[in-house]
Amino acid sequence: MDTIKETLFTGWNLMRWLRLGFGIFFAVEAYTASDKLFGIAAVFLLITALFNTGCGGSAACAVPDKKRRKS
Repeated sequence: MDTIKETLFTGWNLMRWLRLGFGIFFAVEAYTASDKLFGIAAVFLLITALFNTGCGGSAACAVPDKKRRKS
């Protein structure tokens, strides 16, 4: 339980705040316009913001480290 609590309340950076803001914006637009596509986008952005995940959740879109040359 501490892990979920820690994930929700720590590590808030600019991108996480932007995802939350856009998620709330899309949720309001989905409600006012009765648009399902905005609703799907809102759910996706809100989940990624709250749980601090990205493309795949487990660094699926991470850029690999530079390979070191062996001499």
